[in-house]
Amino acid sequence: MDSEAFETLFGGAAGGGKSYGQLVDALVYALRYEKSKQIIFRRTFPDLERSIIRTSLEFYPRKIASYNNSKHVWTFDNGSIIDFGYIDNENDVYQYQSAEYDVIRFDELTHFTEYMYTYMISRCRGANDYPKRIKSSTNPGGVGHVWVKERFVDIGPAGKMHECRLETGETTTRLFIPSFVTDNKFLMKRDPDYVKRLDALPEKERKALKEGNWDIFDGQYFKDFDRSVHVIEPFDIPDNWDRYRTIDYGLDMLACYWIAIAPDGREYCYRELYENDLIISEAAKKIVEMTGDEKIRYTYGPPDLWNRRNDTGKNAYDIFRENGVIITKSSNNRILGWYSVQEHIKIYKMKDEQTGEEMRMSKLRFFDTCRNLIRTLPVIQRDEKNPNDCAKQPHELTHAPDAIRGFCIERTKATRIMSEEELLYEQSKRDRRRLGILGIAGATATREYMKYGG
Repeated sequence: MDSEAFETLFGGAAGGGKSYGQLVDALVYALRYEKSKQIIFRRTFPDLERSIIRTSLEFYPRKIASYNNSKHVWTFDNGSIIDFGYIDNENDVYQYQSAEYDVIRFDELTHFTEYMYTYMISRCRGANDYPKRIKSSTNPGGVGHVWVKERFVDIGPAGKMHECRLETGETTTRLFIPSFVTDNKFLMKRDPDYVKRLDALPEKERKALKEGNWDIFDGQYFKDFDRSVHVIEPFDIPDNWDRYRTIDYGLDMLACYWIAIAPDGREYCYRELYENDLIISEAAKKIVEMTGDEKIRYTYGPPDLWNRRNDTGKNAYDIFRENGVIITKSSNNRILGWYSVQEHIKIYKMKDEQTGEEMRMSKLRFFDTCRNLIRTLPVIQRDEKNPNDCAKQPHELTHAPDAIRGFCIERTKATRIMSEEELLYEQSKRDRRRLGILGIAGATATREYMKYGG
């Protein structure tokens, strides 16, 4: 892992000797720079104990260093230290708020969220003139697969240091070093059949684990998701297309998406509202403002919005409605919902009407401005105990997919372009049906309904 870049990622295929590489590189640094400080992270402490700590105890020389089991730190004769730490949830980063390290290392980086990683970058500091580095190792997959891929793999050719501009205008350097199982000479000698076991895996799993393919990872639920198919540049939505909204709400995050259905049945997710710390009235105001004068047929929301709140006696649905957003309850059947998402993003082949060339298409596609949905949907993982369901994910990854799930399970019909008379008739039917559901009658009901935009 010898690298001059500030941020280095070593990894890819399974069995490439990534953890050994971290430990050897940390050992060399500790011996080269006296009184240096390093830390190696895993997501949980049991992960540390079962893997990298155990390995360090096997080959770190006791003649020049000692390990403190209670403090989880190697101390070298020249005063250098190597700490072992964990970041199980995002709040855990604050236990390192006053820490200073010359090198910070992440083992299995894709197990961490981007916030965990970027926060700890600020702890890489010190008054000495030693080289400051962030060094990580990982396999494809895990909750951080997408952001790690974007940060290291997608920036350019592997094995080359790239200068990357930050949002602040400053620059940093990053390097991705691929690893392959054949690089691990010790494993090849002791377990030569390991490669055969990887070759026996299904194609997608084999490409991820043997070849280190970052476009596919083990345990991915939505394997059909492909940016080249599902993510498109924005275009003007015609006025006569049906439009819908779908939301997932919590004080920690409001995720709202606007989706238009074309006459041929294709669906376009064209707008995203993704914001935290909004009380319900503020969330509704944001949704109304971003909708403008667009005519929305239905706004879907999960059943928990109808739960009564102890403090007011009202439910979230009531408050949304009072503030101009009338919500239709979507099904909360997780498995059928995820199946519906699969159906909507399933890739099929068709011929281009103008060129006759074969092209790949899906029913539902996303404008590239829906960044958080594009970021989180592909990293949802399959539940190992129930492969029909998605695994329990960190909450920061579930809001956008849950919102889209509510839409997909409810909507499958294409838009039919209707005459003005048909549109008025359909609107009157929806009004009568909605007023009947709400138990409101007469002119007062009509005024109340139209006040909130139907």
